[in-house]
Parts: sequence; structure tokens; C-alpha cells
Amino acid sequence: MSFLLRRPTRPVGAEPLPLEHTHGIDYDTAWARRYPVRLARTMVLDDITRPLLRVGCSPTVYGLEHLDALEAPVILAGNHASHLDTALLLALLPPRFRHNSVVAAAADYFFDRRWKSALWAFVLGAIPMERTKVNRRSADLAAGLIEDGWNLVIFPEGGRTPDGWGQEFKGGAAYLAKRCSVPVVPVHIRGTRAIVAKGSSNVTPGPTEVRLGDALWPAADEDARRFSARIERAVAMLADEAETDWWSARRRASSGTTPPFRGPEASPWRRAWALPESADPNPRRTRKPSGASDWPRHRGD
Repeated sequence: MSFLLRRPTRPVGAEPLPLEHTHGIDYDTAWARRYPVRLARTMVLDDITRPLLRVGCSPTVYGLEHLDALEAPVILAGNHASHLDTALLLALLPPRFRHNSVVAAAADYFFDRRWKSALWAFVLGAIPMERTKVNRRSADLAAGLIEDGWNLVIFPEGGRTPDGWGQEFKGGAAYLAKRCSVPVVPVHIRGTRAIVAKGSSNVTPGPTEVRLGDALWPAADEDARRFSARIERAVAMLADEAETDWWSARRRASSGTTPPFRGPEASPWRRAWALPESADPNPRRTRKPSGASDWPRHRGD
């Protein structure tokens, strides 16, 4: 039986086949969408993830009625403040969306190791996406899945906020919506950064809120950049609503005076002091410094 321990041989002059990519942007996630795997993921999401989130995040969801008149597929595009955002959003969606969605995940973070690739493809139904540049393969994969009836969860900022304020939306969600002729549902998630922020290992349970807005359809004469800006404004309005109320947020949106989603133009430490309590992962510290009272109260996380 010693042959089992010996290295396999090959004929002289034969070149070995190149190894296939097992992670990164080229990771094949098709196995994660087969029925047995989908069934296992449904059990994990419904029987483990949702109960844990109810205990640790105390979630409240607003605007689910905006999904009632929509037929799959749709693109759900929201702000990104914490690793909790994806699981929280999926857990609060109605079953017909929850169990038929894939998540656009950064290939350089969630798919940089083989075990991580398999883990996130299984747990979240994640697909690898390039976030620093346009990648035709990832765009074709996402578009193909949308055309096959899958909903897509995507965070157009490209990464978690470093300071609690929103970041510029990249054009991926808008491009896919125009290419596949599907609506985009804007989403705002509040409170997850206070539970676990970027770069922090501390987990502090607390309340969270998820708001869904009216579906947005790309206009025929609207390019992806302008449509992406419109999606960002819709998320900013939901952020305003989270800090004030439904009527005030829409009144400001109609007059073009919604507080800036990306925060004030100032140094990083002053931007951090301008955050409201709900966005601050360390709310015990002293609040805004002198001279900061006129800054916008609203932010994108």
C-alpha cells in the first residue's frame, strides 16, 4: 500500500495542467445555488440567524409595503456601516425575496481565501464582485443571475463607512438595473455601526432599523452615473427620515435640502464629532465641540 503515500508520476515531456482558481473573483459559486445547498441556507437563515439578530439587534423594519407590488427580480441597494448589514437585511425581507437573493460581496475580502469563499457563498449566497474597478466577468455573473430571477443585494459604497457618514455610491447597482431593466429598492440601515463598527472587535447589542423606499426605475435617457446619484439621494432621504420623521424628510427632499449623505466637508475628527448619537459606537464621550452645532445632524449610516 506504499504507493498511496508516493507522489503521482507523469510521462516525461508532459506539462502539468495549470491549477484552476479556487478563490477570488474567479471563484465558482454555482454550487451554492443548487437546491440542497439553498435548503440548508434557508434553515440556517430562518432558524439560527434570524433568532440571533432579534436578540442582539432588536430590529425594526419600515417600508416592506414597497415590495408588495414588485415582482422578482429586484436590486436592493443600501448604505454599508457594518458586517451585520447583509444578514440583517436578508433576515427582515419577506420569504419570497429572502430565499431567492444573492449578495454582491467584495472579492478581495470575502473571497480572498478558499475557506472564506465557501463559507460566504453558503451562508449569504454571496457572489464575488470587483469593487476597485469594473470587471466584466463579475458584471456578467450578476446580470445573468438577475435575468434568471435572482434578487441582488448590493452596497454601492463599495465598503463599510470608516467614520459613520455615507460614501459616494459607485455605479454597479445603476448599471445592472439599466442592463437588466429591473427596479432598484433603496435601503437605509441604522444602528449596526453602534453594535460592531469597522475595525472593531467589540460587539455591543442594541436596536437597529431598516427602511425600504419606493422602487426606482432607470429612465431611458438616464445614464448609470446619474441614476446612481438618484439612488444615493433616495438613501439620503431615508437616512433623514431615520433621524427626524417621514413628513419632514420628504418635504426636504422635494425642496432639495436633504442633509448631505456624505457629511460635512471637514477634518476627520470634526466629522466624527458631528455624528448624532445613533451613529456613534462610543456614545459616552462628550458630544460636539464648540462651533459644530450648525453642522448637519444627519448621516448615511
